[in-house]
Amino acid sequence: MSRWAADPLLAGYESLSWAIPGARPAEGEPGAPLTGTLVRRNPPRHERAVLYLHGWNDYFFQTHLADWFDAQGFDFYAVELRRYGRNLVPGLYAGFITDLSHYESELDHAVACIREDHPGVPLTFLGHSAGGLTGALWASRRPGLLAGVILNSPWLDMQGSPALWRVLSPVAAAISVVNPLAELGAVVDTGLYRRSLRADEDGEWDWDLDLKSNTGAFVHRWGWGRAVLAGQDRAGAGLGIDTPVLVMTSARSDFSRTWDESMRGADLVLDVERICAAAVHLGRLVTIRRFAGGVHDLVLSREPVRRRVFDEMARWIDARVRPAGLIEEYRETLRTDRDGRRTGSRG
Repeated sequence: MSRWAADPLLAGYESLSWAIPGARPAEGEPGAPLTGTLVRRNPPRHERAVLYLHGWNDYFFQTHLADWFDAQGFDFYAVELRRYGRNLVPGLYAGFITDLSHYESELDHAVACIREDHPGVPLTFLGHSAGGLTGALWASRRPGLLAGVILNSPWLDMQGSPALWRVLSPVAAAISVVNPLAELGAVVDTGLYRRSLRADEDGEWDWDLDLKSNTGAFVHRWGWGRAVLAGQDRAGAGLGIDTPVLVMTSARSDFSRTWDESMRGADLVLDVERICAAAVHLGRLVTIRRFAGGVHDLVLSREPVRRRVFDEMARWIDARVRPAGLIEEYRETLRTDRDGRRTGSRG
């Protein structure tokens, strides 16, 4: 039985942490075990549950998101990965990983803990940015597990020239073998995204700056870059996720380096055109929705944009997740299609 305790960051929430089996510190890190953490809004009181995964240089603090899911009849859980959020202790390389599949350990353990509260009930997954990419890869390798995947500005592709990234990918692979901890010095954070969100700047949100927007700790490294590129390559080749997928992005990106008020209504982090182009490869039933005025983390957009985001999630959940037997019918259709193709190929 999992032991929940009062969460150290959010009043009224509970969390539990565990040592990740087989996870070893990188060279130069302290020898203490790497941990994962699961946060929940409340003890179980609904039949359904949703699992949330944060993005890069991020952690779970969006309590209004948890409140919304509770109002929709979902118990809300947020998993935090090794070297992030509540697991980020001094001396660790924040956000560092050499293979996104390593995170499956945290996701699988989180599901096992949720299963103690919700035995036999299909889960819905929600992932933001890098968490959207990681979660999509994980979902594709867990057929039958999920009753819906929601991706909030998932990091399915890089911004910038595709030709440049085709050149950099083998370079990243080579360098990451020799020195995965070497820094990717060319990546610059202008701080404008933080400015668009922070209540003490031009936004309306507060969070722990040690755990989000901490450019001093969250350093881009070649091993991490190779892991992201490899994950994006796999997503681009087609994942075949066996549950309906909702992909949401802003209507536009803005990569300017000088502040403008319009930046409060654009994705300042990722290229939304390339996200939407890559999204069609996630599965057979993918819904793409774009929101004028949306920011990178859509649930942190200004009103009334985030209200439209929540309304769209509600409509999609009502159509794709709630109807009894719908997910079983969908998977049976997938099986029938696969069997038909196999039969035809033998003929």
